[in-house]
Amino acid sequence: MAEDVKTLDDLKEVVGETAAAPAEADAPVAETVVNREPVRDELGRSYATGKRKDAVARVWIKPGSGKVTVNGKELEVYFARPVLQMILRQPFTVAGVDGQFDVMATVKGGGLSGQAGAVKHGISKALQLYDPSLRGALKAAGFLTRDSRVVERKKYGKAKARKSFQFSKR
Repeated sequence: MAEDVKTLDDLKEVVGETAAAPAEADAPVAETVVNREPVRDELGRSYATGKRKDAVARVWIKPGSGKVTVNGKELEVYFARPVLQMILRQPFTVAGVDGQFDVMATVKGGGLSGQAGAVKHGISKALQLYDPSLRGALKAAGFLTRDSRVVERKKYGKAKARKSFQFSKR
């Protein structure tokens, strides 16, 4: 084979043949596209668990008129602050399905802000399971990623997690 290569054109032909062969062999492996199926129960609902800080939300979504129920109460009653209500509606506006799904959520732990974040995370995951085509928009907005920031634990010999007691020279 080395005897056949006398010019640069011959080298290009030899290299072109060897470079094309591995690419063709790898082609079927590169075409593995994940084809996601919708995940729904017998009642046509999708379920997901959302987490934020110490709050854990169990969320069910189904097609409907946009009614949101959290721990048996309406959205406006449970999350009275408009900012928290806006946080809950973000996944629907990003996915472009505002007012098309009813949400039933139960939340435990944490405060209202953490609970709102947990329900938002659960709604995002449930929407993606109900309709896999919405995954791209939700993932681009960062709603499918669990926000792992939690309160730092208190250390011994400290007043709080990092704050020290007042120093006294004498």
